[in-house]
Amino acid sequence: MATSPFSLLILLLLVVLVPALVAASAVQDPELVVKDVERSINASRRNLGFLSCGTGNPIDDCWRCDPNWEKNRQRLADCAIGFGKQAVGGRDGRIYVVTDSGDDNPVNPKPGTLRFAVIQDEPLWIIFARDMVIKLKEELIMNSFKTIDGRGASVHIAGGPCITIQYVSNIIIHGLHIHDCKQGGNANVRDSPTHYGWRTISDGDGVSIFGGSHIWVDHCSLSNCHDGLIDAIHGSTAITLSNNYFTHHDKVMLLGHSDTYTQDKNMQVTIAFNHFGEGLVQRMPRCRHGYFHVVNNDYTHWEMYAIGGSAAPTINSQGNRFLAPDNRFSKEVTKHEDAPESEWRHWNWRSEGDLLLNGAFFTPSGAGASSSYAKASSLGARPSSLVGSITTAAGALNCKKGSRC
Repeated sequence: MATSPFSLLILLLLVVLVPALVAASAVQDPELVVKDVERSINASRRNLGFLSCGTGNPIDDCWRCDPNWEKNRQRLADCAIGFGKQAVGGRDGRIYVVTDSGDDNPVNPKPGTLRFAVIQDEPLWIIFARDMVIKLKEELIMNSFKTIDGRGASVHIAGGPCITIQYVSNIIIHGLHIHDCKQGGNANVRDSPTHYGWRTISDGDGVSIFGGSHIWVDHCSLSNCHDGLIDAIHGSTAITLSNNYFTHHDKVMLLGHSDTYTQDKNMQVTIAFNHFGEGLVQRMPRCRHGYFHVVNNDYTHWEMYAIGGSAAPTINSQGNRFLAPDNRFSKEVTKHEDAPESEWRHWNWRSEGDLLLNGAFFTPSGAGASSSYAKASSLGARPSSLVGSITTAAGALNCKKGSRC
């Protein structure tokens, strides 16, 4: 019968260890020696596993431990969580390298530019040849099944209109710096190789999701845009916003078009592992109609409120850390908007396992039955005491090829 490698290892260790044990003391039971060796090996394995990847952030632990991440970029698509976890982006397509930071012609973009890549009909995993600042002439209209992956370079979308995800699906945006976004003008813009159309003035959002689905925005740093940093409206759904770092902005995140736009009743958004940092005022997020899972985020700054909404959204807040500002009039985490208390007290808003600091308080509403939150639950929350370690790397990462990210 063949001898297994593990058995050979045990025999080899016995040859080394037993004579030493005999010399040092009375002969021990060989079975006890074998068991001691096995315990030692298993303990070493456990320690190696713990040291290699123990952040508690399930997205990061899925891929960041791999020093060869740069050769396995598309593996990232299998690491998504929450309502947007089915967003495959360009996982099943080829890798496209952006070599040109220019955006001279929104109707006929040059090959090698980001705009040329995102309008193609085929799935693409888009990466960058080097550090670059891309100042867009008009909003970047994305086509379906695209990933924009900024890992390994410092990529800034800044100083012009920014990213629009309109009536498309399966988009991943990862590792970008998105800031100082402006309104676009009235212009023709191409959205596929075979079509361009007239665009009216864009809002000036960092990322605008309009009628989009299966969207994942992860590890981006966003600040100081004309309108929202990330807005999702007009029937958008199946969205995860994770590991992002938001700073220096007023109206951070709008989810739901208007109180009267009832098509947003099916919207489902996961907001997880983000850091809402300095210089923020409100809307982290502001929700309408749909189902929103706000889980394991770190809120260290707000001036007015953190989480708000109208039109009876379901908000499931779990395992977050809320540090209230010193202003005694801004301690409340929540803001029930555009309705009297007789109406909003029936909305399903709950706080479960949140850490409320410096006088922060969350005003719950609704019946509180767990069944009410089934459609606003997308992953298991970790304890709020772990939020600091889970979100410590929020924002665009400084990934170097050939080493862990």
